[in-house]
Amino acid sequence: MQTQTSLPDTDRKAALDVLAHAPAKALATLWDAWADKPQHSKVRGPEVGLVMLRGRAGGGGTPFNLGEATVSRASVRIVTGQVGHGYCLGRDLAKAEIIAVIDALWQRDAAPVESQIIQPLRTLATQADQQRREESAATRVDFFTMVRGDN
Repeated sequence: MQTQTSLPDTDRKAALDVLAHAPAKALATLWDAWADKPQHSKVRGPEVGLVMLRGRAGGGGTPFNLGEATVSRASVRIVTGQVGHGYCLGRDLAKAEIIAVIDALWQRDAAPVESQIIQPLRTLATQADQQRREESAATRVDFFTMVRGDN
């Protein structure tokens, strides 16, 4: 198989974003359906840590520390030599390791990973967003001002 080096880093970042935000159950289902799971060795983790969340007053003010969030991370090397990294919010070590293996596979050959894992997860996220929009629209209230003609 060929190494995928011509794709820009933004494509890989987008794929990792989809993987990190995917529901663990949906990701596990797609991963279980993957036919050719590569042997891999753990480079780091999986392990749980904390990251500091930063905020800005009013969106543009001085940054301040908002709090901490729990993050799981893992790094793996598949037998063909690619190193993949996986991060996700929470304490789901299995999800972080699956993301790392999928990232390594994506680097080896992005096309099947995109079509069989990333695209279905994108579709699922789009459907969930649409459902939230519809639920929010159902509670929308339109306010208007009536102007009396005697003023």
